[in-house]
Amino acid sequence: MTSKINYGETPEFQKDFKKLLKKFKSLESDLELAKIAAIELYHIQKINNLSVFPIQGFCTEEIYVCKIKKFACKALKGRGSKSGIRVIYAFHCQSCKIDFIEIYFKGEKENEDRERIKDYLKNFERRAS
Repeated sequence: MTSKINYGETPEFQKDFKKLLKKFKSLESDLELAKIAAIELYHIQKINNLSVFPIQGFCTEEIYVCKIKKFACKALKGRGSKSGIRVIYAFHCQSCKIDFIEIYFKGEKENEDRERIKDYLKNFERRAS
């Protein structure tokens, strides 16, 4: 089945991902699974399995900035979807596009980088106008 969503990554996300990939070797396939089991389920099929949470203060009619809290990581055996890995992304409603903004391990960092999200949204607004 082909995806209805186009996926992109910010340079900061790529840097985060590369760093975490050294520690969690299964991260690439885990992210591919999260695209289907969390993102597409939530945004395309409109099924809320309590994996994805919109981040208050950053959502508009055009863009939803969300956090995946239930992210299964095979490298963290025995933890299932409570791996502690968080993924922050922006869903563009009109174009059906996802931009990954940040990925982090909750054991190393408590919350998302809200300044990074603000910068992403500012840059998007500049490109749109």
